Amino acid sequence: MIIKCKATAAAPDLHVVTEVAGVLDRRAALKRPPVSLAISDAVALGIAGIFRSPTPSGEVLGRFYRSGSIDSGQLIEAARTEQGYASAEGHAALYCLIGWVHAQVHARHQKSDH
Repeated sequence: MIIKCKATAAAPDLHVVTEVAGVLDRRAALKRPPVSLAISDAVALGIAGIFRSPTPSGEVLGRFYRSGSIDSGQLIEAARTEQGYASAEGHAALYCLIGWVHAQVHARHQKSDH
């Protein structure tokens, strides 16, 4: 499924770090956090920008960073691959990016059900 980011610019690195920490804290405080509790579109682009690189998975992230549109499965696969090489903070940011993808897919399914 192709997902599109509504943000036109990526969040700066400091905002990415702050929002990722906030979302993780809020999710940890809930027994069953809703799928919709996710990072913003701008932070999703910011994370993609941080992890873009000439590797195959980094190129997927770079494509999303540049266009704001990507196949959800490709973005999840790329983020999971990058998690294997990331620091603890990077792993958490990529986890939040994967959560953002799930929230986008869920929202699209909710709209199509109505």
